[in-house]
Amino acid sequence: MRNKKTPGQKLKEYTRTPGSMILMILVLLSAVITFSVLLFLIAYILINGVPHLTLELFSWTYTSENASMLPSIINTLVVTFLSLLIAVPLGIFSAIYLVEYAKRGNKLVKVIRLTTETLSGIPSIVYGLFGALFFVTALKWGYSLLAGALTLSIMILPLIMRTTEEALKSVPDSFREGSFGLGAGKLRTVFRIVLPSAIPGILAGVILAVGRIVGETAALIYTAGAVANVPSSIMGSGSTLAVHMYNLSREGLYMDQAYAVSVILLLLVLLINWGSGALAKKLTKGK
Repeated sequence: MRNKKTPGQKLKEYTRTPGSMILMILVLLSAVITFSVLLFLIAYILINGVPHLTLELFSWTYTSENASMLPSIINTLVVTFLSLLIAVPLGIFSAIYLVEYAKRGNKLVKVIRLTTETLSGIPSIVYGLFGALFFVTALKWGYSLLAGALTLSIMILPLIMRTTEEALKSVPDSFREGSFGLGAGKLRTVFRIVLPSAIPGILAGVILAVGRIVGETAALIYTAGAVANVPSSIMGSGSTLAVHMYNLSREGLYMDQAYAVSVILLLLVLLINWGSGALAKKLTKGK
């Protein structure tokens, strides 16, 4: 067995040449700056928001006096669920086709990948205008949670496709060859061997998609609306947490409540990320 190098030995290797030393310093400096910015943002939000968390902010009905965020929390969960329900199956199945079934050099594959890369670079405001013109106006749905969810599902679809595609590519070919050698077919190999092995990478893409959904405002203002209540159905209008926070801060009269909403938004994202990570570990251990 090869002996592990001590930190001192590794440092000597970096200091042998000036270029390696400079690169090491730049990498460490970048890591420290990134971590410091993250800590600063979290601390700033908590310091300004936690003191203003009151029971009135969790009232069932929104009024100009309580500025309740509970309806927006419910709308956020509904929109997130609907968006993932639409985008995740489409994204995963599309990635499976691109990696497992499509032939190399296929022109259709090139078109699909070019399309997904193009969709990834489109600003969210453009998605919002598309949703307003197509779902709200052309289909005559009006401002509704369904219109917002469909718009967001189109927006996160390229992200889920790309992350799932990379996760499937990371599965060793020996897994597939072993399954084929035991007599399993293509479909059984994909769904019983390849896909379970790629679950951690797929969930990572889903987590990123959830973060984008929860923090989205521009696309939802034009599609789901900014009404701070819980609609009777998914065809009704309602604001999410991010839109609610934007409305409070835009008016300038509810800045304290806006900071409080940002705390709940941060905790919601952290809770979803923690839950997804725990689920990924459980599924990985259970294989």
